[in-house]
Amino acid sequence: MVLYFLPGCTFTKVGVCVSEECAVTASASTATGGMCVFTMLILSPQAGCPKANSSTPMELVYPKSTNGELFPWNELRLPASVRPVNYDLSLTPNLTSMTFTGHTIINMIIQHDTKRIVLHSSEINIIKATFQVGEGKSVEVKVLEYKPWQQIAVSFPEDLKEGQVCVLTLDYTASLSHTYDGFYNSSYNDKTGAKRVLAATQFEPQAARKAFPCFDEPAFKATFLVRITREPEYIALSNMPKAKTTTLPSGMLEDEFEQTSVNMSTYLVAFIVANFTSITRNVSSTLVLYSVPEKKEHTQYALDTASRLLQFYNTLFDTEYPLRKLDLVAIPDFLAGAMENWGLITFRETSLLVQNQSSPLDKQLIANVVAHELAHQWFGNLVTMRWWNDLWLSEGFATYWQYASLMTEFPQLDLGNVFLEERFKAMAKDSLNSSHPVSVSAQVTTPEQVSEMFDSITYEKGASLLLMLNSTLPDGQFRKGLIEYLHQYRGSNTVTDDLWNSITQVAVVCLRNPVSYIHRLLPQQESVSDMMRTWTLQKGFPLVTVSRKGGEVTLTQEHFLLSTDNTTHTSSLWHIPVTYVNDSKSMFMYLSAVFCFLLLATLKVSESVKWLKLNYMNTGFYIVHYGDEGWAALIDALKTDVSTLTPHDRASLIHNIFSLSRLGRVSFRQVLSLLDYTTNETETAPLTEALSQLSSIYRLLDKRQERRLVARMKVPILDLKESVSSQELRSALLELACSLGRQNCTDQAKALYEQWTNSNQTNRIPGDLQRVVFSVAAQSDPGWLSLLDTYRLTTYDSEKRKILQALASTQDPRRIMWPVWTGCCEDVACFNWLCVCRFPVGSYPIQSIIKSTTSQFSTQTHLEEVQGFFSSLKERGSQMRSVQEALETIRLNQHWMDRNLATLRDWL
Repeated sequence: MVLYFLPGCTFTKVGVCVSEECAVTASASTATGGMCVFTMLILSPQAGCPKANSSTPMELVYPKSTNGELFPWNELRLPASVRPVNYDLSLTPNLTSMTFTGHTIINMIIQHDTKRIVLHSSEINIIKATFQVGEGKSVEVKVLEYKPWQQIAVSFPEDLKEGQVCVLTLDYTASLSHTYDGFYNSSYNDKTGAKRVLAATQFEPQAARKAFPCFDEPAFKATFLVRITREPEYIALSNMPKAKTTTLPSGMLEDEFEQTSVNMSTYLVAFIVANFTSITRNVSSTLVLYSVPEKKEHTQYALDTASRLLQFYNTLFDTEYPLRKLDLVAIPDFLAGAMENWGLITFRETSLLVQNQSSPLDKQLIANVVAHELAHQWFGNLVTMRWWNDLWLSEGFATYWQYASLMTEFPQLDLGNVFLEERFKAMAKDSLNSSHPVSVSAQVTTPEQVSEMFDSITYEKGASLLLMLNSTLPDGQFRKGLIEYLHQYRGSNTVTDDLWNSITQVAVVCLRNPVSYIHRLLPQQESVSDMMRTWTLQKGFPLVTVSRKGGEVTLTQEHFLLSTDNTTHTSSLWHIPVTYVNDSKSMFMYLSAVFCFLLLATLKVSESVKWLKLNYMNTGFYIVHYGDEGWAALIDALKTDVSTLTPHDRASLIHNIFSLSRLGRVSFRQVLSLLDYTTNETETAPLTEALSQLSSIYRLLDKRQERRLVARMKVPILDLKESVSSQELRSALLELACSLGRQNCTDQAKALYEQWTNSNQTNRIPGDLQRVVFSVAAQSDPGWLSLLDTYRLTTYDSEKRKILQALASTQDPRRIMWPVWTGCCEDVACFNWLCVCRFPVGSYPIQSIIKSTTSQFSTQTHLEEVQGFFSSLKERGSQMRSVQEALETIRLNQHWMDRNLATLRDWL
């Protein structure tokens, strides 16, 4: 039996496809176990769909509800016939039984005549439901449930009419979730060692339905009034300030919070019941930071950072933060780094709490996360994407502004180099055939497809495109366009074109220093939308090739795609905003003309110009190939004077030539020729990129068990490391040196660890050296066990995170697995549960696990092992995009090694 699903087809009971574009018809249908089963007659595309008998009304096929009745809806997305206006939520969690009861009143308006109301509910036991139309009588109604799609529905014998106001009231019970989403339970040990419990929420992307029945899609915005009943020893928090507290006859307390002053999507609703304490700061609204009581002294840095950034964003966006309070809450057991719930931002403790004596790198992490979540209060919360296929409108913006805001307000954190590294990582993912467009026009409906949108394409590539656009527009126009966007769509939902249209109203691109002698296939005044649609609607990015004959330079473009097997080539090209510099400009006179080209561009330069470097400061999302002569000229220039180019431009050249080597466009000997200049390099960005690329090759060789080459590969890496003395690189470089077995490094790390343990941990290890010291200690049995004991007892969050990373760095597989097996698992089935149930399929943790465990494989044996493992999983797991990315990466690693192993042997 074969079932074909084609775009636009809806099957009916009489076996007719409604869409005339469909080439499939159903000859019979039955419903079994809630799933529709069709026996199919396959027609040729030319045959088209058979026409329905005009006298036979077509009746759609619906799935079966849990009670055996037909469920009145047959799509994953909700119908648009009903719009919620307000939710009145009352919840009573029991932190002893780990259950809760709920009472939800949904006020809604009918948008189109309909006989059904369909909404979301998951893992909730609905006890009673009543329905009221206008001022009419409230009547009890039957609720149908279709669990595979997490939907419930109420059907009516007659149409509800457009414009009618209705009220649906639902009483229900549920268990607090044992995973990290929905309304979940968490626990921690206080300073006395006693276990404490709490309940918190994580609703993004589709888990509000686990806490209360709702229209759980971002476009269904509404207002919310929340009541939480709690025991007196706890406090309750929600998105809005507390309006009043009532003592109930049972002795319990009911906190009622103000109704939200803005319409918001369900995934931004939040509430917490816990024993927390707080510190407060008044900015434009009341800013409060909550933590467990014994960690109150670790909250000051985050509060100071949030205060400055809130003022910065208020001014930058010309839109005041709209709520009367903003809570930042440190939760001991929280899967995401943080969550931007409006007015109640939740954080993993290690993403919010830091000691005053902590290292700059620890503070950099805190500042990054705080800046990201505060930016969401405007981008994502105030203006929200209509659907998850445009998630980048939220996450891409938050990522961009996290770097832009910190580079302005906290320049000492040196986030410019970090942002550059993240752009390089996004390009690595986007160079694969398994990548996807930033704005996905293809179907994104299933929970797995939605979860997979939370990746580096959405976050880092989205941010990179905003950087490129800002660098292309004349000064100030980018900000003006964003202010227009926020003002125009405040409180609403948008798609990507809405953003480009808003910016286009105040700006045009490719007019800075216009150069009349550039030939291109673009209009003289290209709109932002014209340019940016070529970047957001197709996956990948361009490779720009530079050809020069005397004073004439020709630029051409093509899709930079590493894969050659089963590739999907893009049919479009990119409107590329090109910047360039050459040796006719002094270091302080960089004037990079900005122009766009689509297919071919030519420009004139003086024949005395020795070299050109495109993509000034690497603000564009593309790679440049200069040809043999062009690369030779740039390499000679750097060997003559390393300061000829900016540090970011030097890092860009290193990244580009390694990427071209993977593509097969340059030889590895050319790569090594460029790296020769790094003996004189002292800046962070280029050295970090060179070390990253060489370390990746080292790990490839190590996984292939090329023992002699691995030993020799250590020498150039350690030689490169010796060039650097900057503070911000000390931790990463020492960690690299110790991992490569440099004796003086491991000896010093062991000595520091012994001093720390012998002093009963009063002789502090410098914050930026803790991870490398702990990692060295974890390689011995006594050190690993003592670290495990320390991990269980320490209350310092940044220290706790580094100990956990060190425990996982051991090479003893028994040690790696011990916490898993002793914590919950006794067999393989349990381990599968840990990976797939604790971390849902498609979620970011699963993506990270797959990438980190497979990215350095490069042999046929490795490829077959990974293929075999994932093919044994259920289909929805094996079809994850991250699995396809892993297999593609292994094949590419294999091809690169086949081409370059001989050269590596000669060099080493």
